[in-house]
Amino acid sequence: MFKYTNLNPIASIGLDLLSDDYQKVEDIKEAQAVLVRSASMHELELPEGLLAVARAGAGVNNIPLDKCADAGIVVFNTPGANANGVKELVFAGMLLAARDITGGIDWVKADKDDAEIAKAAEKQKKAFAGSEIAGKKLGVIGLGAIGVKVANAALNLEMEVYGYDPYISVNAAWNLSSSVKYVASVEDIYKQCDYITIHVPLMDSTKKMIGREAIEMMRPSTVILNFARDLLVDEEAVVAALAEGKLRKYISDFPNPITAGKEGCIVTPHIGASTEESEDNCAVMAVKEIRDFLENGNITHSVNYPDCNMGGCSTAGRVLILHKNVKGMISRYTAVLGDAGINISNMTNKSKNDYACALLDVDAAVTEEVAAKLAEIEGVLKVRIVK
Repeated sequence: MFKYTNLNPIASIGLDLLSDDYQKVEDIKEAQAVLVRSASMHELELPEGLLAVARAGAGVNNIPLDKCADAGIVVFNTPGANANGVKELVFAGMLLAARDITGGIDWVKADKDDAEIAKAAEKQKKAFAGSEIAGKKLGVIGLGAIGVKVANAALNLEMEVYGYDPYISVNAAWNLSSSVKYVASVEDIYKQCDYITIHVPLMDSTKKMIGREAIEMMRPSTVILNFARDLLVDEEAVVAALAEGKLRKYISDFPNPITAGKEGCIVTPHIGASTEESEDNCAVMAVKEIRDFLENGNITHSVNYPDCNMGGCSTAGRVLILHKNVKGMISRYTAVLGDAGINISNMTNKSKNDYACALLDVDAAVTEEVAAKLAEIEGVLKVRIVK
């Protein structure tokens, strides 16, 4: 019986995938797995029995990744599950920036009691005129699941699309339309594009990557769209540029005191993934990741450990070893199994930065005694008998 807990409400379409072998508990201290959306885990005490955390969404800044990794806790996310929802909001933001739609709506609300509102509207509508996005240049920074969808869809709206991503995956490259102009330098996007949308993860290297220097390369008519993370943009610099007439608009999905209510800023209340479809997709993917890990030891879409997958186990036993990515680990744990007379029929060992994992299918059951010896090896963080 596997025990899990939810730190946030998770869509039932995902939870319904859990079999009778899963029991929900309220106390994280009893749980082997955690399902979470936005709740912060940084201040939580992580119990020794916790094996996995699945974030029903892409961002994991609410989860202490290194702390989990050092404790042998695998953290999953659900990349691409909410991509379409975010993509659609990006285009909503683009249209809100191109035409003063919200200003027009507010005017209609304010004059709702005017019996001659239709005639008044014909005179007033010039104040809300804007431009079309067809024919404009869109720069997409980051060509992951969301960025590729935005780029491809923009082509269908007759935009000229430029893409930048020095780390583009093979899968993303296959899905990206050949009509997207791939640029080797992000500066080309800053200098050429009318609309710039950013879709990269938040890391030390990307924090405030769109700052004063980047803005100085842009034209005063440029619109910046940020539906990824607020800290990717130096928002103080953006607000100053808007006040000085050096930018046209800033569209963000992350309300904070810097941008909320500021002239030229259109800010939505973090609703990029807030669609029924996105929440369902994230829940389904998160539950499937947890099940495959707990039942088979397979790791898919982890953010702190490498992906490691050997399918189902058809041998007598399977053991998962999570360890530091240091030299000599394979020889050490294979020696322990050899001394115990356990033959390894198949194995895989993967590494990612400072951490690694090994899955071993064996011809005899691994006992708790042997697992304890494996856990004693220096650098081993967690050992789990999967089967």
